[in-house]
This record gives sequence, C-alpha cells and structure tokens, in this order.
Amino acid sequence: MNTRTNDMHLHGPTLMTSAQATVHCLTGCVIGEVAGLLIGVSLGLNVWLTMGLATVLAYLSGFSLGVVPLMRRESLSFLEGLRIIWVGEVVSIGVMEIVMNAADYAVGGMQAQSIFTAVFWLGIAVAIPAGFLAAWPVNFWLIKRNLKSCH
Repeated sequence: MNTRTNDMHLHGPTLMTSAQATVHCLTGCVIGEVAGLLIGVSLGLNVWLTMGLATVLAYLSGFSLGVVPLMRRESLSFLEGLRIIWVGEVVSIGVMEIVMNAADYAVGGMQAQSIFTAVFWLGIAVAIPAGFLAAWPVNFWLIKRNLKSCH
C-alpha cells in the first residue's frame, strides 16, 4: 500500500471502505427485499403491502448481517451489538429501501403478475445497483462521522 492510500485509510474513510460497507449493507437489504417481493407478488398483495413487506424483511436481514458477526467477534449480547450498529444501519438501509422500491416500482417489477415474468426480475436488476449508488455516498458520510463501520 502506498503512503497516500495508507494516510487516507488512517485519517478517514476511503471510497473503497465505504463501497465495502455499502456492499455489506446491500447484501442484507437484497436478501430481505427479494424475499418480500417474491412473497408479495406470489400472494398477489397490492404494491404498498409488497413494499412494506420487502422493507421490513430488508431491515430484519440487514440488521442480522450487521449484528450477528459483531456479536460473535466482540462477544456481545444482541442488544449491545444492536446499540453499536443501529444508527448507521437505519440510515443506510432506509436510503437503499427508498431508492430500490422506487426503482422497482418505476420498472413495474412489483406490479408483475407473476415472479416468473421478465419484468419482475428486471425490476430487481434495476433496483439493486440503484440502491447501491444511492447509499454509497451516505455510507461514506456515516463512516466519516463515526456513525457506521465496515463490519
């Protein structure tokens, strides 16, 4: 690692560190988001219920991927781990979910008649990078303010 890269890493977040934190957060979001969309569309739920279900499941899976490794690594209780990560996760997942749901809705994925249609999967394919691009600068800012870490 060169001196400039080392100095940037020691004195604040880098674009790479915030990108890694965003990918980690996005992984949790996508697990819950896709599960919610699969359930909502399969059951024929209306768009708002599908969005709500996807968002709740995204938060559950996102928080799980943040808390569980921290609990194991630091020998913390669930509540201790949650206290450490909650602010950064709430904000990061919130931004991702707003953008991902808006992108999926705009494409028509969550209005698809079936999960076996191309538009359903196109909605997910558009939503994932949109969520990443929206949350990356937010995660950079959160890390810079010590409100989030790359776990």
